[in-house]
Amino acid sequence: MEFSSGNIYHVYNQGNNKIRIFHDRTNYLYFIKKMRLYLINHCELLAWCLMPNHFHWLIRLNDNYEDIITSQDNSPAKTAKPLNSGIATLLSSYTRGMNHSIGRTGSLFRGKTKAKLITVDDIFDDDYVLTCFLYIHQNPVRAGLVNRLEDWEFSSYRDYIGIRKGTLCNTKSGKELLELPENTDEFIRFSNQTIPDLGFLD
Repeated sequence: MEFSSGNIYHVYNQGNNKIRIFHDRTNYLYFIKKMRLYLINHCELLAWCLMPNHFHWLIRLNDNYEDIITSQDNSPAKTAKPLNSGIATLLSSYTRGMNHSIGRTGSLFRGKTKAKLITVDDIFDDDYVLTCFLYIHQNPVRAGLVNRLEDWEFSSYRDYIGIRKGTLCNTKSGKELLELPENTDEFIRFSNQTIPDLGFLD
């Protein structure tokens, strides 16, 4: 995955062979704790949703984000990618914890986490970014897990409509960057509009 400062990306992955990655509330909260630990030093979370067998993040890279290039003496320079490393550590450490707790071995996630660039030099792929934002929050309803978006605990939607004061997602930045409705009733109507299925996990 290639990341650059200031840009917005849709990042997602799912269970290997579509297996379940979250079995109970404790698993979701454990993963959220790791998101806070390994992601937000490098980016803002503009939207997120954890589903039983996959996850979606809409992130904006910090303006001062940069890869770390190091070299010793005359040896070839090495490039460290902090966010890539953070995501890899997040998934591997979660996998270790889950494997230990449920007595399994092997990979839990697909080998490659996908990241789609949504902005280039502050120019949006407007259709994608708004569809992506809506899709992330509509995922639980589309999957038949709940009847209303606010009924799903494990997404940023509750923060956007003000029934939870979470600090993981930067809703202020999300509303400004994506020009989302400020009024709660308007935001709810906006969030429930019909959108196409763009096959995000294909």
